[in-house]
Amino acid sequence: MIILGIILLLVGVLAKIATLWTIGIVVLVIGLILLVLGMAGRAVGGRRHYY
Repeated sequence: MIILGIILLLVGVLAKIATLWTIGIVVLVIGLILLVLGMAGRAVGGRRHYY
């Protein structure tokens, strides 16, 4: 999700599409939250690790 968020941010900035930029930020933040929770050892959505 983090990589997808970065790609959406880049496409949104380069193509000047604000919607893609916003979606990219949201996806990136969700990916980072899942990463932090997974590293802390908490099971999120029934999975202990997200790859």
